[in-house]
Amino acid sequence: MSLRTLSSDLDCDGQVVFLRVDANVPLDGGVIVDDGRIRAFLPTLTWLLDKNAAVVVGSHLGRPQGPNDSHLSLAPVAARLSELLGQQVTMVSGGDGKTVWSQVDELLPRHVCMVENLRFDPRETSREASERLEWAMEWANHVDATVVDGFGVVHRKQASVYELPSLTTSFAGFLVEKEVAVLQALTTTPDRPYTVVLGGSKVSDKLGVISALLPSVDNIVVGGGMVFTLLKAQGFAVGKSLLEEDMIETSRNFLADAAENNVRVYLPSDIVMAESFSPDASHEVLAIEALESGSAGSSALGLDIGPQSAHAFAEVVRSSATVFWNGPMGVFEFEAFAGGTKVLAQALTEVSGLSVVGGGDSAAAVRALGFDESAFGHISTGGGASLEFLEGSALPGLEILGWQR
Repeated sequence: MSLRTLSSDLDCDGQVVFLRVDANVPLDGGVIVDDGRIRAFLPTLTWLLDKNAAVVVGSHLGRPQGPNDSHLSLAPVAARLSELLGQQVTMVSGGDGKTVWSQVDELLPRHVCMVENLRFDPRETSREASERLEWAMEWANHVDATVVDGFGVVHRKQASVYELPSLTTSFAGFLVEKEVAVLQALTTTPDRPYTVVLGGSKVSDKLGVISALLPSVDNIVVGGGMVFTLLKAQGFAVGKSLLEEDMIETSRNFLADAAENNVRVYLPSDIVMAESFSPDASHEVLAIEALESGSAGSSALGLDIGPQSAHAFAEVVRSSATVFWNGPMGVFEFEAFAGGTKVLAQALTEVSGLSVVGGGDSAAAVRALGFDESAFGHISTGGGASLEFLEGSALPGLEILGWQR
């Protein structure tokens, strides 16, 4: 791993450091639901402050429609960061460099400010490299160094992730460094048996990682909404369950390729079928051969794997030496349909080797279901970035920091 990383001999004394993080936290009426992504970059931030740096923290939040999209303000993040740090984090308004730096040029060492949602300025995510570079140049004259510690955005060419680090002295923060080390371990010489657990909505979202991992894994366990396309490919009726008709033939090919590579694919043997997509919907457990035989008939939809499947999947996970999990087994946000995800997550805590929760909804699920984060080997902060890393895709935000596969 050739990342430029933070080292003890790095001189930050009196310097202004721009710390690009991923504080894209879920909000409910302006209240942070899960602060995991904030806590994840705290070690890097406190290290920089201990080094006597003045730190300007920048992040995105959601997909704002302009600078007046107030419900996507980072003010709640600044407030929570103040609580976690035990010192005031000043919130700075304005989305362009000229406005921001007129307010923070006098920031003192060991002090922190957070700038407003970087995506309030459309140049941050512009498809035009010249526009992103224009944004970065407005900031570069005021920054002594850039530290990228938002793993959830390193797979995107965005001004604060790619152009700004290219114009300044730049390093990966401790979180990004750890994420890369863990994912690198999954792609080089993982201990065996190596099991990948995939859930979530769509086969198409996971196709790249499936294709990339087939030659190197022993087991693939499949749950979540994506399983119904695979079941349909095997000839099962799935009612009104989530289905990608255009991926059925691709799913057949995947199952054939897995068999050719001696990879065992585990699909559910039973499903929790519901009358509607609702937390209090009437539901029943049905075998995959009879998913349309219940009270709702062909109008039923699957919202979780069944208890028999959850038990079988858990046995595979517990007996593995390396496990990577991306995607819940069902609609974990609804208590009635969280059982499969909860059993699977519990099994991951019992893996004797390396267990990796691949960010996104999987990370949200383990927190929402009350698991101790320390019980897992690693919880990634970047679901999409994790998948693209494992697929072997280019990751611009890492490459600009010197990383090569």
